[in-house]
Amino acid sequence: MAKSKKKSAGTSSVLTETSKTFLRQYLNTPSPVGAEYRGQQVWIDYVKQFADAIDTDPYGTAVATLNPGQAFKVVIEAHVDEISWFVNYITDNGLMYLKRNGGVDHQIAPSMRVLIHGKKGAVKAVFGWPAIHTRLGTPDQKETSPKTDNLFLDCGARSKKEVENLGIHVGAVVTYIDGFDELAHGNWIARAFDNRIGGFMIAEVARMVKEEKLKLPYTLQVVNAVQEEIGLRGAEMIARRLKPDVAIVTDVTHDTTTPMISKMVEGDISCGKGPSLAYAPAIHNKLLAFVEDVADKQKIPVQWRALSRSTGTDTDSFAYANDGCPSVLISIPLRYMHTTVEMLHEDDVTNTIKLMYETLKQLKPNTNLSYFK
Repeated sequence: MAKSKKKSAGTSSVLTETSKTFLRQYLNTPSPVGAEYRGQQVWIDYVKQFADAIDTDPYGTAVATLNPGQAFKVVIEAHVDEISWFVNYITDNGLMYLKRNGGVDHQIAPSMRVLIHGKKGAVKAVFGWPAIHTRLGTPDQKETSPKTDNLFLDCGARSKKEVENLGIHVGAVVTYIDGFDELAHGNWIARAFDNRIGGFMIAEVARMVKEEKLKLPYTLQVVNAVQEEIGLRGAEMIARRLKPDVAIVTDVTHDTTTPMISKMVEGDISCGKGPSLAYAPAIHNKLLAFVEDVADKQKIPVQWRALSRSTGTDTDSFAYANDGCPSVLISIPLRYMHTTVEMLHEDDVTNTIKLMYETLKQLKPNTNLSYFK
């Protein structure tokens, strides 16, 4: 990565060369919905050096605990899973048809390179797509568009038996190959910044707590949840298990400054202008005001948006778990969500890390989050 501007909280740099190496490895490791263990292991191996304990639940959500044993518990959370595909049908001549695994966009698939995660390891393949000469047809015919039922994979095999000999089977998960890269002016691109950037940021918060020797008056649980992309399922399970008193969730939100996005619908959010805070029923207003006050005092830029019935993030699972948990969402602006070139800005990463860290510094077990006191 390019050298970043020096920013600090205490003596710890917000981004270090070691943490950036971790980010690259984490982003480039496949972590598909329901089979997140590869990416999750990378995360665990990094964050365990800052934690007092590491635990996992039956479906693979990981929890790094700092300052265990306190009555009051605070969660900071992201999700590890990435959208992907399932092999659904193998033809006699060795081509493979697919089903979605999460909200993967079929329109970006043609000509993309992928890995099929079979029983004998990863197999390279491509989304085949007919040449433009053959698709155009006659002037009165409409050009064929990509759909889930006409997309197929080609791994070079010429029969179903050759495919199966490679360890590929119905149900094998398929992920895109594209990895991390940098563009001009501090912009980064990768597949699945949604939401491995969140996992990176909460890991960095744990690192800063450890390196700064921050004495927390509560137990901090750093949670990297599975299966967000198919209905917030991992957060639902772990919220019931942990029963936190406060949850600070980080995920991505839409940069609305590019073509084909309506600001009237999605609000006015831009990469490089700071993390986004949101109003929504699941977001606790007093906790939100607390975070806003931290941002104001620390001169951390923030942006605002309004959400409707749900946030569409793990915030909803934590907020409504158990007897209710005051929860807040800190989002990072992202362009081209659910593509292989998701784009965000380095400044937003550092500012989101700093906002979470400074919020944890100010939060106390006796912080008044009641609407009626």
